[in-house]
Amino acid sequence: MTEQDTSVRDEHAEVDEGEIAADYIEGLLDIADFDGDIEIDQSDARTTIVVGEAGDDLGGLSKPEVVSALQELTRLVVQQQTGEFSRLVLDVAGSRDARAEELQAMVDEAATALEDGAERIALEPMSSYERKLVHDLIRDRGLSSESEGEAADRHIVVLPA
Repeated sequence: MTEQDTSVRDEHAEVDEGEIAADYIEGLLDIADFDGDIEIDQSDARTTIVVGEAGDDLGGLSKPEVVSALQELTRLVVQQQTGEFSRLVLDVAGSRDARAEELQAMVDEAATALEDGAERIALEPMSSYERKLVHDLIRDRGLSSESEGEAADRHIVVLPA
C-alpha cells in the first residue's frame, strides 16, 4: 500500500467517525424530540460534533455531566462501528465554551491561592481533554502543573513556577 493509499484511507476513516457520531446523536435527539442542528468539525487531531448553538433549548442535554456521558456513549458507538479508538469531542449548545470559562476561573482561583502562599492546589478530577486545556492555561499564567491520580480520579495539581 502506498503512502497516498494510506492517506486516503485515513481521511475516509475520519469522515466515517464524524458521520457515525452525527447519525447517532441525531437519533438520540429524535427520540428525545429535540431540535438541534448538527455540525461535524474535523481537524488533524480530533473530530468535534457540535449540536445546536449557545442558548438553544435542548433541555438538560448541555449540562456538563450529560455532555460527558453522551460523548462517551458516542465514542463507544464509533469505536464499535470502526474498530478504532475515538477521541471525538461533543459540544452541546455551547457547552464546551461554557466549560472553558469555568476551567479558566479555576485556574485564576488557583493562581490567586498560590500568590496568597499556598504551596499547591489540587483541582477537581476532569477528562483528559479538559486536563490538556487546563495545563495550557496554567502554563500561560507562568505556573507549573502535573496530573495525579488514576482513571476517574485523575486531576491536576497547580504549583508555583
